[in-house]
Amino acid sequence: MRILVHDFPGHAFPVQLSRALAARGHTVRHLCFPEFQAPKGPLARRADDAAAFDVAFLALDEPFAKHSLVKRWRQERELGQRAAAAIQDFAPDVVLAGNAPLDVQAASYRGARAAKAGFVYWLQDLVGFAMRKILGRKLSLPGTLVGMAYEAQERRLLHAADAVVSITEDFRPLLEGWGIAGAKIHTVENWAAREELVLAPRENAWAREQGLIGRTVFLYSGTLGLKHDPSLLLDLAKAQPDNPVVVNSEGLGAEWLRERQAQAPNLRILPFQPFARMGEVLSAADILVAILEPDAGIFSVPSKALTYLCAGRPLLVAIPPENLAARIVLREGAGLAAAPGDRAAFLAAAKRLAEDADLRANMGAKALDYAAKTFDIAAIARRFEAILQQASKRTSA
Repeated sequence: MRILVHDFPGHAFPVQLSRALAARGHTVRHLCFPEFQAPKGPLARRADDAAAFDVAFLALDEPFAKHSLVKRWRQERELGQRAAAAIQDFAPDVVLAGNAPLDVQAASYRGARAAKAGFVYWLQDLVGFAMRKILGRKLSLPGTLVGMAYEAQERRLLHAADAVVSITEDFRPLLEGWGIAGAKIHTVENWAAREELVLAPRENAWAREQGLIGRTVFLYSGTLGLKHDPSLLLDLAKAQPDNPVVVNSEGLGAEWLRERQAQAPNLRILPFQPFARMGEVLSAADILVAILEPDAGIFSVPSKALTYLCAGRPLLVAIPPENLAARIVLREGAGLAAAPGDRAAFLAAAKRLAEDADLRANMGAKALDYAAKTFDIAAIARRFEAILQQASKRTSA
């Protein structure tokens, strides 16, 4: 098949899937928007890449205005037009698209149909559902109305898709409640690009560069935005004054923390680190931290928690207990979890992990064991291949 994978932010695990599909004999183009402020995967071509694999980049003629509602809306529509053109130019048999703003996702669907290609909606987040919740809370009735419009758009796209790949079974009741046929929904949980994370000793070059040798290090690495509460990381730093709390992130949450850094001298704010160094970065930590707002528990699964599992370190998470990531951490014994609103429980769990090296080692080993057993890219690629083949045949029929 000719397969176009559109992962808007350019994360690590989708481009790993694209490479794996190309290695299985398909012609694969991976499309993304590198200017989007998010952790990036290995997007440059590598010597071992299949000849039929390449990466294409969307671009704007001006900086992306992530935090300006009106300008961002206009730019996302422009990016959608460019994505649709890129899809038609590639002339795929099938498009797998996800992780995109809804206006971009809708344009990707139109591009696929114009190319007479199948369209698979990779449902990473219930974006419209989330927008209705968040905008309604922030902007009252006008925000609710805008959110409802996007939720309706999301529902239409999910109905129109030839297949839906949902990252959790938790989405299924809502999808079927929207009238989407259960047979069209395929659950493939997200994973981390375990094979591409080259772990390092605890005392590695990155740890030395950051002055983290001989310290008990809490580390948060990834997006820090509307779905998160950066004040929890500030409270963590205040509660652990003798231990560094390192935050590798960019955007509003990181800026909020930077403005208050004087309140906790042990709080370090760094930009996103290159994917090539992520093995060193995660290995330099003793405890890996993930947080998610209560409202996000039903419409989002933090992929950073999955990446953390590959590092052989315990997780400290403030995630709604019903969320898939929290369930994995607790079920596998890979860390400690607290509800997002329970700061006392979160800080008590942090203290317990900081003071018990044996507990950290035991939980870290269980995290790594789960990742080794579960994140098998060959099996994942075969699963996606079957879904994509089925979707391409529906369109050709």
